[in-house]
Amino acid sequence: MITRLLVANRAEIARRIFRSAREMGIATVAVHADGDADAPFVAEADEAIALDGWSPAETYLDIGKVLAAATRTGADAVHPGYGFLSENADFARAVTEAGLIWVGPSPEAIAAMGDKLSAKELMREAGVPTLQAVELGGGVDLAAAAAAEVGFPVLVKAAAGGGGRGMRVVESEDELADAVEGARREAAAAFGDGTVFLERWLASSRHVEIQILGDLHGNLVHCFERECSIQRRHQKIIEEAPSPVVSEDLRARMGAAAVAAGQAIGYSSAGTVEFLVEQPADGSVPTDFRFLEVNTRLQVEHPVTEEITGLDLVREQLRVAQGEPLGFGQEDLAIEGHAIEARLYAEDPANDFLPQTGRVQCWQPAPGMNARFDSGIESGSDVGIEFDPMLAKVIVGAATRREAALRLARVLETTRVQGIRTNRDFLVATLRSPEYLAGDTTTDFIERVAPEPVRRPAADEVVAAGICAAMAAQHDRRQAARIHPTIVTGWRNTVMPYERAEFETGAGDALRIEYRIQRDGRFDTRAVAGDGEPSGHTVEFRRRTGDGVELVIDGRRSRSTVTSCGDRWLVHGPQGDVELRELPRFPVAGLEAVAGGLTAPMPGKVISTHVAVGDRVESGQLLLVLEAMKMEHRVTAPEPGTVSEFRVGEGEQVGNGELLVVIDEDAA
Repeated sequence: MITRLLVANRAEIARRIFRSAREMGIATVAVHADGDADAPFVAEADEAIALDGWSPAETYLDIGKVLAAATRTGADAVHPGYGFLSENADFARAVTEAGLIWVGPSPEAIAAMGDKLSAKELMREAGVPTLQAVELGGGVDLAAAAAAEVGFPVLVKAAAGGGGRGMRVVESEDELADAVEGARREAAAAFGDGTVFLERWLASSRHVEIQILGDLHGNLVHCFERECSIQRRHQKIIEEAPSPVVSEDLRARMGAAAVAAGQAIGYSSAGTVEFLVEQPADGSVPTDFRFLEVNTRLQVEHPVTEEITGLDLVREQLRVAQGEPLGFGQEDLAIEGHAIEARLYAEDPANDFLPQTGRVQCWQPAPGMNARFDSGIESGSDVGIEFDPMLAKVIVGAATRREAALRLARVLETTRVQGIRTNRDFLVATLRSPEYLAGDTTTDFIERVAPEPVRRPAADEVVAAGICAAMAAQHDRRQAARIHPTIVTGWRNTVMPYERAEFETGAGDALRIEYRIQRDGRFDTRAVAGDGEPSGHTVEFRRRTGDGVELVIDGRRSRSTVTSCGDRWLVHGPQGDVELRELPRFPVAGLEAVAGGLTAPMPGKVISTHVAVGDRVESGQLLLVLEAMKMEHRVTAPEPGTVSEFRVGEGEQVGNGELLVVIDEDAA
């Protein structure tokens, strides 16, 4: 029996596993990188061991350090979570050889399915339709020959991992060499194995996967399907169960294929068999599917399966690892309702979904709404460059798909996540789009539908936010003054001039709020947005409790939360967040932007440079490659010109907005 469980992972998945372990009476152990020392998952564990390092390679990917932590704490079992070492057969084997219980499938099953190419061959032998794939073991010439065999467009794909890492879509032979090199680097950094292969790329299809669950007594069931077609950078951001287009017949055939795959290798524990479902051009119900891969681990999106089946998949994993048989058969499982999960990331959807770093000033899940939050953060958490930028998963279950989608959108909208840019507005726009609500969710959804990346607050909402910030600041100043015995109250026997607060909105527009108190205690307020005319408002300040502010603006009562972060004011109202930057009363001299200068779009490490000072470059030419949060970003020349400055070198860390390269553009 498991009495002390070490989770060889971090953030939200570690917390998720701890939750089930605690409910089963199992003590928990966390391991952590130096940057995670104060993370919520570390605080929640019964015991925590530092792995002495910052990067994944130094910490969560170091088998020796993880096993040493298990020995030191007296753990008798290891759960790998997902990512990192979760699909590493050598790690599973090392855990069992150390006399510990491995919470997952056997090392042999991981090896058989972890190699995606051998898994495809096994499926072909079993009669399951697959996409053609060719391993890339040689140079550029061999890669070009393999791509020609598969046919463009092709997908360069990591053989040892998933989650969108080590994937590149290649439209032509000219793009192939850079794509293969980048995919290999990314795969090696994320999974410790840089092996990649080519696969035929189907731009418009559906990504549908089947959850399987087996025990050590030969019992194996499937827990129906999940659709995970809403993706960016080949990484899922919205998942649901069941799929809106899978018929009973298709579900039965895919489930049977998934179970057959598991039985062929004696699979135990939780796993996922992934398929591409071809969407007919006429929009009719799909009938064909093709095998993609098997993930021999728990999936990020497992909560939606739990919602529709009532299972606790982590609990089942722990029971299976202890040698217990499944307590149910296929006939005992049924789908009830619909569930949708949204992944909340620290990223900028308006800028190619680039990861963001910084401090989460406020994290407050939507109060009073029926939703599940699997998060890795809390107020004050820092998001660095070393790891994946996912902050939380938000899951809603409902009787119907439409109700689940609309409720999830409202839950996200009323959740406070402030201080760092996220994809929250993009998720809300996606969930409310007519295409999503109609179930038109093919893998090209984001490119085809293009949901709004950022919510655009209405003009009156921005004005109300400015009034809230100004009133909160005025109240806080007065409260601070009252506790000082030498400062008078501010009462005057004359008409006072307007006090003024000036802000810049998220859209870059100016907003000026002017206010003065009247004899009845209400405020005569004027607001000027941009170059517009002043609008007059009567404001009654009701109360300020904590960071909450209750105002009556022109007879309309509203409750908002208002927090300040330096010169920024974060206002969370009924429709979501409005961020304002308070402008200084006096001008501050700043640095003039360098003409032709290219700055870092995110903090990260320079992993390769491709030009030098004096080089002539063309529009779109690669200048350097940055790596952050397990992904790469290519910095390219916006216009033709000559490199006059190159301020960074390979291996250097750069900050967000740091000047990298200066290009003297050609004269017009």
